[in-house]
Amino acid sequence: MRIEYEPTHDILNIEFLKDVPIVDSIELEGVIVDYSADRKIVAIEVLDAGKRTTKEPLDAIDVAILKSNPR
Repeated sequence: MRIEYEPTHDILNIEFLKDVPIVDSIELEGVIVDYSADRKIVAIEVLDAGKRTTKEPLDAIDVAILKSNPR
């Protein structure tokens, strides 16, 4: 997963699948979800991210990886 913030255009991009072609995109109120041919989510873009979240979106990132317990 890769998280990028481009301050010049105020776009926050969360990429889930690297080097996978985007064949479809859906936009809902400034949030764009990009899909691959097999309908997996490739990326999510937030337009005007600083206006929709916080002034500095990358400052709000707090990553936690939770792994389930083996059974």
